[in-house]
Amino acid sequence: MRKAELGHSGLVSSVQGFGCMGMSEFYGQGDEAESQATLARAVDLGINHLDTSDLYGKGENELLLGRFLKGRRREDLLIASKFGVIRDPDGPSGSTYDRDLDNSPAYARRCCEASLKRLGTDYIDLYYIHRQTDSTPIEEAIEGLAQLVKEGKIRAIGLSEVSPDILRRANAVHPITALQSEYSLFARDVEKDMVPLCRELGVAFLAYSPLGRGILAGKITSIDDLAPDDLRRKAPMYSAENLPGNLVLVDKAEAIAKRRGATAGQIALAWLQDKPGVFPIPGTKRVKYLEENAAAVDLVLTEQERAELEAAIAPEAVRGGKWSTKQTETA
Repeated sequence: MRKAELGHSGLVSSVQGFGCMGMSEFYGQGDEAESQATLARAVDLGINHLDTSDLYGKGENELLLGRFLKGRRREDLLIASKFGVIRDPDGPSGSTYDRDLDNSPAYARRCCEASLKRLGTDYIDLYYIHRQTDSTPIEEAIEGLAQLVKEGKIRAIGLSEVSPDILRRANAVHPITALQSEYSLFARDVEKDMVPLCRELGVAFLAYSPLGRGILAGKITSIDDLAPDDLRRKAPMYSAENLPGNLVLVDKAEAIAKRRGATAGQIALAWLQDKPGVFPIPGTKRVKYLEENAAAVDLVLTEQERAELEAAIAPEAVRGGKWSTKQTETA
């Protein structure tokens, strides 16, 4: 798999990363053996960028990844993690959305050290503020992370789901290596401001949910295809009102893909990978879907195909595509 530098950081990433979140929470039950096999296959395919967070499974996702890292050459992998979202701040509530935010340097340090322990590593390559809060000025938060860079605990700083103003202010304090946000054919609002700003500043854009929360993979035709505890059951795009119309859009993508001997998901990933500085990070629990996603790295769309695809899935045609603020806190 091809690799490219993230911004001007010196960190070299596979052009397609791997999102580990769903292995531990949110998208149905995971399986340890299957997850480990999928991670191993990802590395075999040349994917070196593995994305996690202390949020996912309340630390269980980092522990899972830590078990995978044992006995492997750490320098061959780019590990990204995140901090800033506090689960169950007042004690277990049973709600996925019982959250608080803390970006303070003291909290960042505690989280970083805990993540290092769970991951079983001496450093985290890319460390994100998972969700920004004004209770700590962004300048103060970045200064705290910059100190962790100086100490060698992290190699680079990232931000997730922030405004253009916050990104500019943060980058003025310390170079920001990556901005992570939802971006797919079903969620294109970042094209107006954030993608151009990242290019201007030399910040890599990490696109999470590049398959539109799975709908572009073409495996979901009904809400019944989702596990009972799958978070997407509450997503607007999967509602009884919106899903039929969205599936029509997927059919259009599949028609375009069929001409190239590809799937709708592969076409959607190729559409992102062609964009300068954009790195999609699809996630899956299964080897067969990983292999399907990874094969998209060899697919290059023509200008005509890109235009046809963008017209077929125009932003105004997507129903309930962008998740609510609470829902995007899971990514």
